[in-house]
Amino acid sequence: MSDILGDAGRATGLSRAEANTIGTIFSQHLWIRELDPRVRIVTVFVFSICVVQLDKLLPLVIALCGGLFLLLQARVPLVTSIKRVLTVDSFIILLLVMLPFTTPGTEMASVFGFSASYEGLWQAIVILLRANAIVMASLALLATIDAVTFGQALAKLRVPERLVHLLLFTVRYIEVLHAEYLRLKTAMKCRGFTPGNNLHTYKSVGYLVGMLLIRSFERSERILMAMKCRGFNGQFHLLKDFDYTRRDFTFSMISFLFVLLLLALEMLHVIAA
Repeated sequence: MSDILGDAGRATGLSRAEANTIGTIFSQHLWIRELDPRVRIVTVFVFSICVVQLDKLLPLVIALCGGLFLLLQARVPLVTSIKRVLTVDSFIILLLVMLPFTTPGTEMASVFGFSASYEGLWQAIVILLRANAIVMASLALLATIDAVTFGQALAKLRVPERLVHLLLFTVRYIEVLHAEYLRLKTAMKCRGFTPGNNLHTYKSVGYLVGMLLIRSFERSERILMAMKCRGFNGQFHLLKDFDYTRRDFTFSMISFLFVLLLLALEMLHVIAA
């Protein structure tokens, strides 16, 4: 394998070491999780912007294959990945069903007097391919980053501090709010509450949500006072630093060329049309 890469490197003007580096980056175990989180975030952002600009079948299929390749390389559990992709697809299923009947164009079929067009069906297929390509790439590159590291990487990328703080606080205290919800739910059951499809249930659920909001506000006030007592001045001190390595550079270049390939294929189809 190394000899083949060395010959390919000489043919393309790369040194043997550089060609071996490109081959090695895809052979090491869980190499995606060793990439700089900043590189992964920027890659997903650029890839998503590129994919939403695509309308032709060939670049969309290639983008979908690229997302699937990253997902397989990330070693994310297959069942979990399928469930997450289907969850996203369930949000757009109504749109996919309605588009053929709401987009004007050449009639494809008629259902209960409503005409479905080929153009609407094509738009539905385009949206489905776009969504799945972006979701797969996001699952591979972002879902494998823990929330705290993700927040610190966003801070290093100069994302507004308020957004980063909001993310970190949400990750830290979402479980606290869930525990508070379970206590309120247990208290309702101890008082004989049985949910049903009636006005009493709706009122009780409304009281539950309202009390949860009040408890959350009170807990946030106590947390803020505790943080100020410990010297919090509105800034988080990021203790983790990131290193931009040769692996990150190689992955960045390959990703950049892949995006250029998708855009070039899209432009060629437009020019040919």
